Amino acid sequence: MKYKKQIAVTAIVVIVMGLLYKQPIKGLVKPEAQGHTNGAAVQKRPVANVTVEMVSAAGKIAIGEALAQQITGTEGELTTAQNAATKLNLQKKLAKEWDDVNQPAPAAYYYQAIAGSENTFTNWLTAGNRFNDAFRFDQDTVTQPAFVQNAIACLKNAVKIKPANLDAKTALGVAYVNQTSVGVTDADGGSPMQGIVLLLDVVRQDPNNISANFNLGMFAVTSRQYDKAIQRFKTVIAHATNPGFEPYFYLAESYRQLGMKPEALEAYQKSKDIARDTAIDKRIDEYINELKK
Repeated sequence: MKYKKQIAVTAIVVIVMGLLYKQPIKGLVKPEAQGHTNGAAVQKRPVANVTVEMVSAAGKIAIGEALAQQITGTEGELTTAQNAATKLNLQKKLAKEWDDVNQPAPAAYYYQAIAGSENTFTNWLTAGNRFNDAFRFDQDTVTQPAFVQNAIACLKNAVKIKPANLDAKTALGVAYVNQTSVGVTDADGGSPMQGIVLLLDVVRQDPNNISANFNLGMFAVTSRQYDKAIQRFKTVIAHATNPGFEPYFYLAESYRQLGMKPEALEAYQKSKDIARDTAIDKRIDEYINELKK
């Protein structure tokens, strides 16, 4: 349990610090201004063939040899499995094992394989969500486009099964917007604008939807619409049972960018109190000390 907690904290630090310093998304539609873009063209990039073996190897390095041993054993069983039912059960086992050590990329590929065998809404949604998570965790420009492309494919299948489901629409909207930053274009026409429209449709139906508001807030940060980001993160904080430190962290960052120092200091402190992690605390203390100068 201790090792799993350390892995989770490390992953969160990577997400927070990585997203914070990302440049504004190229070609991103302004989230609250439907029908308008900033006119920038998306530069298309070829999508590499990323396999489960590739991401599993990277995942094992991240979790260390001790935790990787059990997974390696299950992989060996899958390699020698003789029938479809046994293979499916082992894929489910591997998906859970990767989930248990907070490695969404290999888990995503196994959930995708499971969904290919058992065509259910839950399977496709889970696979798509894991690919979206993998995109957030990973800063590799080679693997990110593949994660986005797979997320879109999986989530389209989920939406096809349950067109009105807000969780699926939110996740697909996130994937559509994510494709812009890595130069991926959906072959069937799903665009960043369509992604924002999906997210806005979710909050029209459910104004306090946690996931849609958080992601709209994140996209507002990357497009430097800090006033709109503030409202999104405040909604998340007000309505989430346990909002975690990220909404407070990005709320603080939005206040800081707008020169609202007292509000930023309060939100940074709240984020720090919730995180209780040395690496995150150190970074937040730097921001706090800078604001106090």
